[in-house]
Amino acid sequence: MTSDSKTFARAFGDLRTGLAQRELWLQLGWQDIKQRYRRSVIGPFWITIATGVQAVAMGLLYSVLLEVELRTFLPHVTVGLIIWTMIQGAILDGAEVFIKNEGLIKFLPSALSVHVYRLAWRLFLLFIHNILIYVIMLAIFRPSLDWSSLLAIPALVLIMLNVVWVTLFFGIFATRYRDIQPILNSLTLLLFFMTPIVWTTEGLIARGGEAADRARIVEINPLYHYLEIVRAPMLGNSVAFYHWGIVLACTVAGWVLTIIALRNYRARVPYWV
Repeated sequence: MTSDSKTFARAFGDLRTGLAQRELWLQLGWQDIKQRYRRSVIGPFWITIATGVQAVAMGLLYSVLLEVELRTFLPHVTVGLIIWTMIQGAILDGAEVFIKNEGLIKFLPSALSVHVYRLAWRLFLLFIHNILIYVIMLAIFRPSLDWSSLLAIPALVLIMLNVVWVTLFFGIFATRYRDIQPILNSLTLLLFFMTPIVWTTEGLIARGGEAADRARIVEINPLYHYLEIVRAPMLGNSVAFYHWGIVLACTVAGWVLTIIALRNYRARVPYWV
């Protein structure tokens, strides 16, 4: 006989209850940002400065090393870093989302998904702060944007849907198995260099030979496709349809696995933290 706590109805109910408590997680997420930069003169804009400095430094360095034009390469790196910050936050912060909220989980009667939505909201706020870098980049390099650039909006919505399931999925299992956190730290560092952020697939293809073959291997990295559906429109480039197809397939598969995990282990998380 299936336990009442291990039903899909309870799993979906947790997600709905969390959404209904949006005033709670919206406020908590905003407080996370304010608390982090408490008593700072420019506050959360340190996020923007740090990301901007990193993008410029990497753009200048790798444009010289790879012998590519800075005018096209720096926007590529900048937008890539902005999106990567959100993806990395979902993986690494998501793995600790329940552990860091142990007190609230044990003593505040709310859905587990509240803490997931709180983190997703915080990552979105960080993304909005970093968009200022993108605006400055537009003013300097003036890439040719058109109406197709608006595809970045649904792409961002899709990214946020993935942020939620990634946070929830890794949050559950990293709470049970604490070894997952250091594994994810190493894995995300490896994925950063395997994903075309500080290099381009076009550059490898142009070199031909083995370099071109390596460029094609990147297609098996799902994060490349997530990055491409947002970055390409933001830079005024077209997006091949297969990128959307792969991201949608990964989104559906990820949510299916997450719902199953939520159904089976939701009730155990308060005992694991």
